[in-house]
Amino acid sequence: MPPDATETKRRILDAARREFAEFGLAGARIDRIAEHASANKRSIYVHFGPKEDLFDLIVIDALRTMADAVRFDAGDLPGYAGRLYDHLLAEPSTLRLSTWANLERPSSTDDEGTTYRKKVDELRPRYGDAAVDALVLTLGLVTAWFAASPALTSLAPSDDGAARRSIVVAAVAAAVAAMPSTGAAT
Repeated sequence: MPPDATETKRRILDAARREFAEFGLAGARIDRIAEHASANKRSIYVHFGPKEDLFDLIVIDALRTMADAVRFDAGDLPGYAGRLYDHLLAEPSTLRLSTWANLERPSSTDDEGTTYRKKVDELRPRYGDAAVDALVLTLGLVTAWFAASPALTSLAPSDDGAARRSIVVAAVAAAVAAMPSTGAAT
């Protein structure tokens, strides 16, 4: 009976997530993933295929984990924004992976399309044709601080995450309040 590869796969996935979050697809090296996973390169290719497939798997897993962890509520986008901000603060690699994917693999996956479509469909009764705009603005406001230049963020007088979260929630509340509404409640 061959040895159980479960632990090896877990180590590879953990090492790959760190590698891809730091270096993206182009900069990541299978050699480093293998070294950090205490595995050999061959086992990575056997279990996960080429580097591109492993990257896609890591990104999809990070986004699914986030979607499962952060409850979406079409009737409370500010609350959703706060929960999403908390998740990204606790799991910064998720946003880094998503950013790398947008830069290096700009076509969307079926999973992404389905996830966004579901959220937009839930927003449509309230925001009509502006449902996509409501979600884009919400996500943009949530991720703005994380995506800002370190030269800019270093100018902040403090690193008060709670205060920053409050600002994000208030900004989303103001943005969606200014959106055209169909008048229907969700």
